[in-house]
Amino acid sequence: MEYLVTMTTHVPEGTSPETVDDVRAREAANSRGLAERGRLLRLWRPPLRPGEWRTLGLFAAPDEVSLEEILSAMPLRVWRSDEVTPLTPHPNDPGPAPAAPVAAQEFLVAFAPAGAASQRLAETAAAEAARAKELAAAGHLVRLWRTSADRALGLWRAQNATELRTDLDSLPQAPWLTTTTTPLTEHPNDPGPGTPQA
Repeated sequence: MEYLVTMTTHVPEGTSPETVDDVRAREAANSRGLAERGRLLRLWRPPLRPGEWRTLGLFAAPDEVSLEEILSAMPLRVWRSDEVTPLTPHPNDPGPAPAAPVAAQEFLVAFAPAGAASQRLAETAAAEAARAKELAAAGHLVRLWRTSADRALGLWRAQNATELRTDLDSLPQAPWLTTTTTPLTEHPNDPGPGTPQA
């Protein structure tokens, strides 16, 4: 099973820079080990305010107990709080994708039904699946998960936010969905899109 984890770090005041550097170095080494074992799939930085230290991580674990063991063993956990979102398979998920084009930016997009649109969403499900397949073949839709019965989360690639909006607007279900987009930037410990699956 896969999980999206929002990791927020608060270094206590008065902590020496040497201590911070040591914990960060151990965190980087631990992240490499988790990636080698197929437990850490990706790391990103979401938009941050000055002084904020937050990371989004995609993890694979058999269950939430195993995930908690992984997270609690990470060196930064001493200063960090984690928010876990379980991700379940989505029928339109293209699965693990090849490496991103160099110039492409990644985005997380959350999808939720807009009002009482369930009938229209059901009527357009086949067309939505076909369009998702096209966008995946073009390298734009990377992964797609369910976060609840009626909500989804997608990992997308685009040259910029305008191109992403064009892709999202081309989805047959777009008129009946609300979307929330999070632009992602590279994390120094990201194992990359070619991480082996658990």
